[in-house]
Amino acid sequence: MTYQSMTDVAHNVLTKKKKGIEFNKLWGEVSDTLGFDTTMQQRKIAQFYTELMLDTRFASLADNKWDLRSRHLYNEIHVEVEEIDDEDFEDEFADGDEDEDTKRDFTEDDY
Repeated sequence: MTYQSMTDVAHNVLTKKKKGIEFNKLWGEVSDTLGFDTTMQQRKIAQFYTELMLDTRFASLADNKWDLRSRHLYNEIHVEVEEIDDEDFEDEFADGDEDEDTKRDFTEDDY
């Protein structure tokens, strides 16, 4: 049996699907193909996501879908930094109303 990386399996899955699929479905198929049990799935999911992001064969699409980059035009998957609206990334506490769970009183022991 030959070793296949998680991204190689993902590439094979997407090639057979002929279109992009949601991340969770892709991860399910990859982890099933590789025979991961529930514990291994939980341990490897972040690594898989990171590897997808770094592998130039894949493109992240809207609605948390992934597809092969070769199926999409540059304009479909590339976002210019200048086009990103600062309002999309406002601090959730900008209005000064902190969530009670995030408030913390600091003491000298904290330093």
